[in-house]
Amino acid sequence: QVQLVESGGGLVQAGDSLTLSCAASGRTVSRCAMGWFRQAPGKEREFVAAINFSGEKTNYADSLKERFTISRDNAKNTVYLQMIRLKPEDTALYYCAADLNPFRTGRSERQYDYWGQGTQVTVSS
Repeated sequence: QVQLVESGGGLVQAGDSLTLSCAASGRTVSRCAMGWFRQAPGKEREFVAAINFSGEKTNYADSLKERFTISRDNAKNTVYLQMIRLKPEDTALYYCAADLNPFRTGRSERQYDYWGQGTQVTVSS
């Protein structure tokens, strides 16, 4: 199985940058596609970004692609989400997820098999 632990969240001011990390463990982690999702209180979980097993293909929510970058370091079993020019509306609990299909960069929550517990990002105005 796969275990995911997010870190790097915190309280920042609008316009700041922040990088989230997702540490993964499990025999097949390097063969998983990975995704980031976020959920604000009272709202549905939404897709942020995804990356295939090799890191060669990525996918982003249209509204975030100019500010967020997903990457991975398979040697460290870690996936990153770099966020710049943060806005108050970026405030949410950010989750990483693993897709056992290594080739997909899916936007749907249903495509992901394992989830972390999330790391909170709060952006003040």
